[in-house]
Amino acid sequence: MKVLTVDIGGTFIKYAYMNEDMIILDRGSAETPKSGREELVEAIGVLYDKMPEVDGIAISMPGIIDAENGYCVMGGALRYNDDFYFRHSLYQRCPVKIHIENDAKCAAMAEAAKGSLKDVKDGFVIIIGTMIGGGYIKDHKLHRGKHFSAGEVSYINTIRDGDPEYETVWGNRCSTPALCKMYADKKQIPESQVDGVRFFEAVHQGDEDAKKCLELFTKEIAVQIFNLQNVLDPERFAIGGGISAQPVFIEYIRENLKKLYCTCPYRVPQAEVVCCKFQNDANLIGALQCFMTEEVLEEKVS
Repeated sequence: MKVLTVDIGGTFIKYAYMNEDMIILDRGSAETPKSGREELVEAIGVLYDKMPEVDGIAISMPGIIDAENGYCVMGGALRYNDDFYFRHSLYQRCPVKIHIENDAKCAAMAEAAKGSLKDVKDGFVIIIGTMIGGGYIKDHKLHRGKHFSAGEVSYINTIRDGDPEYETVWGNRCSTPALCKMYADKKQIPESQVDGVRFFEAVHQGDEDAKKCLELFTKEIAVQIFNLQNVLDPERFAIGGGISAQPVFIEYIRENLKKLYCTCPYRVPQAEVVCCKFQNDANLIGALQCFMTEEVLEEKVS
């Protein structure tokens, strides 16, 4: 079986031509259409046309996704996908089996199947990128929830009374762009001069401003991991996204968690935090894993 796997991001579409053993036969990227859903469908159709043989399409995308019905409840970073039966529209252009799933949930499936969560029963994945995504693995299975939003940590409210400038949504506060903006404001330089690579170069060079920003940023993440651990009690948290490849980033999260547990007046379960195995390919691998899982379920039913 040959599957076109597609990871739709806010800026780029990453794609891979893969077989059922998750071997990548071809790969590439294209810009994500900004104008609307019709252009997005056509962009994937163009990728479909390029492949020699496609038995199915597996899609990872932002937003709250009803995977069973191929419906995008809310489009996340791509709001033109709000209230959109995406699978139905794409099928008119690409008449093969199609499965869609939230991007962070795809990453969680990848880590649960063959990654850093494969040996645990319950685990949680947090992906830090343009916003923050989350996926909850319960009893070795992806837990979607009644309204398909289980694990959607990006929308956690962090409002503080009396501080109108405080970002109320965690996904806006603890995204990679938010970290870069924090550092740019500290240095009083244009945001365009800072990205994740440059920021961590400054950290490794001992820049005190960069280290202070990283401390504040990872403290926010540690607080929510602390909260999630006490609510869901998973065995392990796996952190993904581009900046998670930086060992110092994971170290700072762990150190801030230690401080929280030391100051907590109660004996509570302590979160284990590791880095995701698959990094930038997690969404593609997870999309295929979701596709293959559905294939198996359908074979059992038939």
